[in-house]
Amino acid sequence: MTSKRFKFFISSNKKKIRYQLLNKEKDLFIIFFHGFMSDITGEKPSTFRKYCGKKKIGFLTFEYSGHGKSSGKFIEGNISKWSNDAKQIIKAKIKGKKKLIFIGSSMGSWIALNLFSVFKKQIKSFIGISSAPEFLEKLMWKKFTKKIKKIIMTNKIYHLEESEYTYPITKQLIMNGRKNKVLNKKINLNIPITLFHGLKDEVVPLMFSKKILKIFPKAKKKLIKIKNGNHSLSKKNDLKKICKELDCIIRLF
Repeated sequence: MTSKRFKFFISSNKKKIRYQLLNKEKDLFIIFFHGFMSDITGEKPSTFRKYCGKKKIGFLTFEYSGHGKSSGKFIEGNISKWSNDAKQIIKAKIKGKKKLIFIGSSMGSWIALNLFSVFKKQIKSFIGISSAPEFLEKLMWKKFTKKIKKIIMTNKIYHLEESEYTYPITKQLIMNGRKNKVLNKKINLNIPITLFHGLKDEVVPLMFSKKILKIFPKAKKKLIKIKNGNHSLSKKNDLKKICKELDCIIRLF
């Protein structure tokens, strides 16, 4: 993706949110929510943008504040703020009662699920990729030692190192995550729900995708396990499978 395709939206709290919008006049939109400390320059958003261009449907993706080229400090962000960023730009850029397909990657699934109550009349399908709802508590906090927890609770920043990445973890991030539970709720929408999860995901266990299925009691549910898939699921064959599933969903409309 070239930089010319990116624009900036000014949120209510004066943050510059980088986004990409395609085919804004269309009635059906795919909205892509990226993951923790990620951005919208990777293979997944690029693939979905090209897919929407080819299928002549709308596409919107964006970077939460403190991510990518959006303004703000990452350490000041949290699930509530990032969900609000997403809500604001969706409302601002997709006018009218358009049909929406949410695609969430890792933490992006958590953000997307947070917004179901806001856009429930418009959401027609949800695809989760290596979904990680409530990961701050269940995958980080519970595994931290007493020493690490003490560092965080005394308002210091703990730099969590995983693979080649370093994640700054703060007290307010952890505490806010506890206020944004989604796995204890029920979403009673009769829509297609498809979750993709790699069986070699080294970051998020398969059970997280299984837990999401349980909160949709009335949905047409599907869990697709990618045999050699890692957490990213950004390989060509992985994305081809996701796009094939999108084909099936779009035919319903």
